[in-house]
Amino acid sequence: MKLKPLGDKVVIQVLDEEDKTAGGIYLPDTAKKKPQQGKVVAIGDGRILDDGTRAKMNVSVGDKVIFSKYGGNEVEIDGQEYTILDEDQIYAVLN
Repeated sequence: MKLKPLGDKVVIQVLDEEDKTAGGIYLPDTAKKKPQQGKVVAIGDGRILDDGTRAKMNVSVGDKVIFSKYGGNEVEIDGQEYTILDEDQIYAVLN
C-alpha cells in the first residue's frame, strides 16, 4: 500500500528503542520509553500559506528525525507501525 500524506503531514517509521541499557541490563517492554526517533517514509506537499502558495517542507524522505514523544497519530499498515504527524512536531534531523 502506498501512503501519501496531505498538507504538512509527515509519515514516520518509528525506530525501536534499545532492549539493553549501556550497563548491559535488558529492559522489559513495560520499562522502555516511548520512541522519539524515526525515519521519514513520506511527506505531504506542504501547508498552504495565506497568499495561496505552498511552504517548502524542511524534511525529506529518508531523513532520520527526532519528534514529539506524544505527537501525531499511530497507525498500522501491512503489519508495520507508523506515526503521522505535523511537520512542526519534528524537532530535529539527525545527520
